[in-house]
Amino acid sequence: MKRALVVIDVQNEYFTGDLPIAHPPREESLANIMSAMDTARAHGVPVVVVRHTAPAESPIFASGGHGWELREEVSGRPYDLLMDKTMASAFARTGLGAWLEAREVDTVTIAGYMTQNCDESTARDAYHRGMAVEFLSDATGTVALSTPAGRLTAEEAHSHVLVVMASNFAAVAATAEWTAAVGAGRPLPRPDIWASTRQEPAEVSG
Repeated sequence: MKRALVVIDVQNEYFTGDLPIAHPPREESLANIMSAMDTARAHGVPVVVVRHTAPAESPIFASGGHGWELREEVSGRPYDLLMDKTMASAFARTGLGAWLEAREVDTVTIAGYMTQNCDESTARDAYHRGMAVEFLSDATGTVALSTPAGRLTAEEAHSHVLVVMASNFAAVAATAEWTAAVGAGRPLPRPDIWASTRQEPAEVSG
């Protein structure tokens, strides 16, 4: 097993811009992201920092603007690759897949923002490339959603994605659990789609 930590879109837009992360609380998730980066560096796990880039006229993530810039807590830490992306998945129209393959990485750990968008898209793409995926539940986060299909609070959106990820696509774990696994050189338990669909029988009264 060879891991890489992929830190997705930890940019000012999610802190002081128009998309402030609401759940988990952004300062908590940021602290866990920094902890994961420090753990990765201490144990020789490659760190990829991803930055979403939109055209200069975009209302969010406008290239070169303050919202587009990485949080200084992340940019000031060591990493192995800084990569710009223009779509949700960090694999889409980028060289991430080739970079990981060249280093024989077979397990990616997802941290950063947003849970249901760039994090989930990257996790699914990694899974479909045959990689093991780890999804840090407290080092990711999102905002409330309102669409023609309905509304979700930030907590609901985050929690729903974690359940779906853990059903088949990724091992979902808190940063502390992942840190222990990295230190021990062991993988997290793989998800089991069959087990996730096995409901406990309802209790029969009387």
